[in-house]
Amino acid sequence: MNTNEFLETFERYYKARIPFILVQTSERTRAIDLIRQACERLSAGGYVHTLSGGTCDLVSRRSVNEDRSVIGAIEFATQLMQQRQNVTFVLTEVDEVETDTAFSRQLLDTVILAAEKGGSIVAVTTKPIWSQLQRQGMALTLSPPDQDEMLGILLEQINAYRGTVPIEWDHQDEVRAATTLAGVTKIEAENIIATMIARGAIRKSDFAELNRAKDSIFSDISGIERVEVRSDNLQVGGLSGLQRWLERKRPLLTADLRERGIRQPRGVLLVGVPGCGKSLSAKAIAGRFEVPLYRLDLANLMGMYVGQSEGRLREALEAADRVSPCVLWIDEIEKGLGATGMDSSGVTTRMIGQFLFWLQESTARVFVVATANDVSKLPPELLRRGRFDELFFVDLPTVEERADIITLYVKRGRLDPLPIEVLAELVQMSEGFAGADLEAAVKDVVEEAFLNGDAAVTHDLYRRSFANIVPLSKTSPERIEAIRAWGRERAVPASGQPIGQVGNAPTGRRSVLIG
Repeated sequence: MNTNEFLETFERYYKARIPFILVQTSERTRAIDLIRQACERLSAGGYVHTLSGGTCDLVSRRSVNEDRSVIGAIEFATQLMQQRQNVTFVLTEVDEVETDTAFSRQLLDTVILAAEKGGSIVAVTTKPIWSQLQRQGMALTLSPPDQDEMLGILLEQINAYRGTVPIEWDHQDEVRAATTLAGVTKIEAENIIATMIARGAIRKSDFAELNRAKDSIFSDISGIERVEVRSDNLQVGGLSGLQRWLERKRPLLTADLRERGIRQPRGVLLVGVPGCGKSLSAKAIAGRFEVPLYRLDLANLMGMYVGQSEGRLREALEAADRVSPCVLWIDEIEKGLGATGMDSSGVTTRMIGQFLFWLQESTARVFVVATANDVSKLPPELLRRGRFDELFFVDLPTVEERADIITLYVKRGRLDPLPIEVLAELVQMSEGFAGADLEAAVKDVVEEAFLNGDAAVTHDLYRRSFANIVPLSKTSPERIEAIRAWGRERAVPASGQPIGQVGNAPTGRRSVLIG
């Protein structure tokens, strides 16, 4: 819950004299400040214990007990409650409370005394609590600052320096920055902005640095893997239908859409012929949106114990929410959530349900790019309208696209440009090639140039290299046609052109990424 919800709920719990209030948060200082604010609003008092300062008056912050140990704090709280009614005591360093321990039982005794005396023990922690303790009270979760709160934190920071350092951000930039920083703690956000101000200016070009600063905070998150994307090294061609759609959705990812009652773009499912750039498109999308790219490997989440796989998936999706706005790439999603028919334990079914619930209900700005090759294994519920924003089909490259792909890979390999007639010949030889096949053919030539020098590169070498490639469209034409037949009925062509036109029909369907 956000700050306002936390304050409102805590005040209700305080008035009701709930004997045990669990506040789960990693922001201890912020939680104490909000509890202090609630007590001041209610004209009430209390005490707070920290290891560094011992026990202090919550409002005046005056020290009242020099014993800094947690045991000493609980004993002091017990003495206060035995002497008078309605004592509120905040503990910030509770340890060994997850299970039935001696400390947990001592804390439970104090909570029971609080119930008798109209008092309240407030525990601020990130840890789970022993069930017997939890049943004595209520729990609150203080979430990191949301977009509105983050905007207030950001404005408080930069407004103090207006007129002192150049600040180029307008209101739209400030909202975008607040959206980017959503998910980090208040102190982390303040540190990031302070670091930018210390450089002497805040520029419109600083958003890449803002993303890097946030990335450094979540560099060791579990469940998802950070994928480096250098957008200046990406050359994208084709997939014009998909690119137009993405360009339209791009501003919506970081805009405030609450006034209109709509949610941010949720993502796309890319299906089609293997080796045709579906996975590489995830990098292009992250580069286009100027947000970090994270990869979720569903296969690695599988555990051997009951509930382990579902728990790992939940943690990974929660991590994605924390690092938002971002692009979450799920490669070959059918391998992790596909209907293999071999899962008698129901793990896959539960994981599908968990993923779809998150996809439907999460409000974090996570744009999912899922790819699939074996469309027959995709569960029907994954394809239902409303899960993904759109389902695109990526087909084999056409004549024009193959020419562009070959030219790009030749340029990447720093080879001499091909004569038009040789390029046309290679395009003809590569009928039915996927993008990966074209890359492999040119790669052989680049390797020869590296080993024996550019003089070893001849047009015949190109021809031999292309002739050695046997594409999937020739070894398994039935599989390609089956994939296309599925796409014609269920997917939108990534170019807006009819699926299956790979001869001389003009198209902009193909995506090539170099970098």
